[in-house]
Amino acid sequence: MTLQSGLIRKAMAAAIVFAAFGLSAPADSFAAAPQARTQAPGFYRLMLGSFEITALNDGTADFPMDQLLLNAKPGEVEAAYKNAFLRLPAETSVNGFLINTSTKLILVDTGAGTLYGPTLGHMLDNLRAAGYRPEEVDTILITHLHGDHVGGLSLNGKMVFPNATLYVSQRDVSYWLNESNEAGAPESQQGNFKIARQAMGLYLAANRMKPFTGDMQLFPGIKAVEAPGHSPGHTMYQIESDGQKLLLWGDLIHAAPVQFADPDVAIKWDSDPKQAVATREQVLADAAKNGYWIAGAHLPFPSFGHVRADGKGYVFVPISYTQNRPVH
Repeated sequence: MTLQSGLIRKAMAAAIVFAAFGLSAPADSFAAAPQARTQAPGFYRLMLGSFEITALNDGTADFPMDQLLLNAKPGEVEAAYKNAFLRLPAETSVNGFLINTSTKLILVDTGAGTLYGPTLGHMLDNLRAAGYRPEEVDTILITHLHGDHVGGLSLNGKMVFPNATLYVSQRDVSYWLNESNEAGAPESQQGNFKIARQAMGLYLAANRMKPFTGDMQLFPGIKAVEAPGHSPGHTMYQIESDGQKLLLWGDLIHAAPVQFADPDVAIKWDSDPKQAVATREQVLADAAKNGYWIAGAHLPFPSFGHVRADGKGYVFVPISYTQNRPVH
């Protein structure tokens, strides 16, 4: 028997066996698998010197930026999103950040919790997926008292972070927790007063809130920096370790495709749009000049990156993903 005839006989025998038992031939074993339709957990780590910074995604929300943005030129918003291959309303990230200094575990903002529907409120799950428990968080730094930043503080009438002390600007506390300010506020912002009172109530009752004033060194390597305009006490947090620097700038920018290129564009949620524009221009210029890391609550997740000057505006340069080594 020749080698060729032997191979033919073996192939025929295999075909008979598969047919007898109703099996498919091996060539058919690569049929399409079911689609998973789920995403990986929303966390990403950056090593900043000896500090571990973990971005935590709370989810995304669709914002009608063509209706919310102020001072934009006719057609500017639509063109910017089209050029970025993004649709309107704009799917916009809500992010928080966990800082592990080796001696403290600090959360910057808590996400929306259950306030704004099922596309948000995932920060707690992503915190756990990143290897941490809410009971381990000992400090929470709040950029400002809007719902998508403090909604995750409580759940079902209990503190989500029972061992944490809150730090927040006294200017925001004085404004948002004062009911007399509510009646005179723009209609688009009135809901934030009730949200702030509810979110902060349990921590106030437990004496777990420490307001601060102005620029202040809160902990070694962590400084609060005033950035008013979006909210009266809107605050950024400057993180420094081993000569490296990261600025967590909160809501300095909501619409990245528009506001980097044109920082003069404000948003209806700004308490003082003129001041918000001035703050944004100052921070962008400094970040571009000095080249440190930045991250924001509403930049595309994980939001770490740098700012580069580009003519009269700026460009956001996002971090390159890596899982092979710590990012420095």
